[in-house]
Amino acid sequence: MSDNFNAYQPNGEVAEDRWVTATRLFDAGHVETAADKWERAQLLFASKDYTRAAQLLAEVVEEVPFQTDLCLLLARAYYHSAQLAKAEAQLRAIVDRDPVEHYAHLLLGRTLERHGRPEEAAPWLRLAAAFGGELADV
Repeated sequence: MSDNFNAYQPNGEVAEDRWVTATRLFDAGHVETAADKWERAQLLFASKDYTRAAQLLAEVVEEVPFQTDLCLLLARAYYHSAQLAKAEAQLRAIVDRDPVEHYAHLLLGRTLERHGRPEEAAPWLRLAAAFGGELADV
């Protein structure tokens, strides 16, 4: 299947897999898989519908709890929809599982800053800088 929903064939016709993807949603027996939900959530996130993306991603995380990129996108959706406590909890779980996940440290620091806890954010931001190869100004 094409990564681009709007893909066209070289002759200008719509790619066949685009129609397969679209029509299967209307099949009476279609059951949305975790992969389908993941795709839909990415589209919602890209369109900046962070609240709906977070709702959908939370369902997928229940099914696939240890997929780091999925959990990070959920945390980002929580962050952008101002669900900071949920973002913090998700990010702390990621960091516990993967202590060198650079972006989780950075986003956790930014989440704590946005939540009005700059002192608590500082060590996370320093770690993110160190993991990213930057010299911290602390």
